[in-house]
Amino acid sequence: MPSLASALSYDFIRHALLAGVLASALCGVVGTFVVVKRVSFLAGGLSHAAFGGLGLCFFLGINPLWGAIAVSLASAILLGLMDTEKVKSHDALIGVLWAAGVAVGIAFVYWTPGYAPNLMTYLFGNILLVTRADVLITLILTVVVLAILLAFGKGFVAVAFDEVFARVQGAPVRLLWTLLLVLVALTVVVLIQVVGILLVIALLTIPPVVALMIFKDLPRVLAASVVLGIAMTLAGLAVSYYGDLPSGPAIVLLGTGLLLAVYTVQRWRGRSLRLLAPQKPQG
Repeated sequence: MPSLASALSYDFIRHALLAGVLASALCGVVGTFVVVKRVSFLAGGLSHAAFGGLGLCFFLGINPLWGAIAVSLASAILLGLMDTEKVKSHDALIGVLWAAGVAVGIAFVYWTPGYAPNLMTYLFGNILLVTRADVLITLILTVVVLAILLAFGKGFVAVAFDEVFARVQGAPVRLLWTLLLVLVALTVVVLIQVVGILLVIALLTIPPVVALMIFKDLPRVLAASVVLGIAMTLAGLAVSYYGDLPSGPAIVLLGTGLLLAVYTVQRWRGRSLRLLAPQKPQG
């Protein structure tokens, strides 16, 4: 069995580890607001809509990343102009956006002469194919997004937890909501070229959900979400390397297993506490 030192001697392993850590940290922070706001379906819709832009730009001979950025940002701003409750009530519209984005992207790939294996990785992802340039782009994005979250942190927290109260206090709710969607769009569109749509959605949702099941205060949830995402990614890469499995599915399955385990333990603990609680006399 190959050792850890021998594995780290390969550039693609080091790039995958760095990209995985950065992606996990970024998704852990952004995903916490996505989960708390209960708009996880928006992240999925934005990611799949971006695939339509990827396909169109590939057909036109332009860098597909620019198409993904344009479509995802336009979709984020459009949704940001709508009230949050209207967005939630139009889940069917998000589903159409989700399906249409993938369909448009695949259609343009089909119409483009030749085979486009690199474009397919945007949809399914392969973290082991990450380059040094991808790691640098992910690092820059992580720094920019975290800086914006730090600058507008209180506003994002207010909008995520109690939008009505934030509006009463005079906070620019619509602006903050749109900016949050833009950050989600940027996170999704850059990371799908690194780890694929499947893994982006998993990293945006699974670690924050597990963290919220364990902790209640936001700082601990944010920290735990980042740590859990990194642990999930590193463990998945180890399973992929030693078990000869695809890296993306290995990471997602480990995260899903962790979520089920935490949920089961909490249900068992809750049931045990109820059984141990003193019973009221009947009468």
